[in-house]
Amino acid sequence: MPEVLDAAVRLLAILAVFLVLPLVAGQMEHKAMAHMQARLGPMYAGGFHGWAQLIADGVKFMQKEDVIPAAADRRVFGLAPAVALVPYLVVMVVIPVGPGLVGADLDAGLFFVLAVMGIGVLGSIMAGWSSGNKYSLMGGMRSAAQLMSYELPLVLAASSVAMAAGTLSLPGIVEAWQWWWLPWQAIGGVVFFMAGLAELRRPPFDMPIAESEIIMGPMTEYTGIRFALFMLSEYAGIIVLSALTSVLFLGGWHGPLLPGPVWMLIKVFALVFVVIWVRVSYPRLREDQLQKLAWAGLVPLALVQLALTGVVKVLAG
Repeated sequence: MPEVLDAAVRLLAILAVFLVLPLVAGQMEHKAMAHMQARLGPMYAGGFHGWAQLIADGVKFMQKEDVIPAAADRRVFGLAPAVALVPYLVVMVVIPVGPGLVGADLDAGLFFVLAVMGIGVLGSIMAGWSSGNKYSLMGGMRSAAQLMSYELPLVLAASSVAMAAGTLSLPGIVEAWQWWWLPWQAIGGVVFFMAGLAELRRPPFDMPIAESEIIMGPMTEYTGIRFALFMLSEYAGIIVLSALTSVLFLGGWHGPLLPGPVWMLIKVFALVFVVIWVRVSYPRLREDQLQKLAWAGLVPLALVQLALTGVVKVLAG
């Protein structure tokens, strides 16, 4: 019984941390983009530097009317935001924060993570199909195309790390990680991160929600708290992608002097900043450029990384 209670407390603590992190990532994006683009925006909410502006925006969304279009499939329309958000919260349970600090250490944790992350994209597809809006449907179709294109390089890049570590357990991968993997697994890390950005529909891969073309894509007809849940799922996905990249390619909690969880958070938020910097710095790709990058660029690079890992494992064995 004490073991069960200890596991439950640890799980709740990790979930609490990861529920807060998406809000921190959202606030970080607001303020980092504001300074990068020299447009500081509201600076009064909460006092210092407008730190509570994101909270004020969340309260505003909760007060707005929840409108469901007459032509919408009401059941699917209402379920879509939850389908978009919950998979990322579930994935956070198996991501190790430090030595022994993981909600559930699954033997096939990497396989579980990749499978569940793919479900999150279905929320956008469901929203696009059920809204009864041509712009929403087009955004949903674009989301489906991106999922099909970028799931393969994502899985191949992750497979390279699993092959090198000899395990599918995420804590096991971190424990097997060595500093000399940094240059050796660099190709796979870049491929994994770029494919993850595409699956999250983050710029420059944000064609499904290209506001200049299709308004807000799958989210066009959403208002109030449902729209806020889509926004929260995006920030949760950024945290998950950054945490997974840290675990697989940057050594997770490994680092000198500071405690392991501190190093994990430093790496996660450094990658969150990279996500924000990419959004500010690069223009949106066209659909043909998106597909070309995936099939002619990332997939061959991921295969090269996989072959390199096989060669190193044979030579080392």
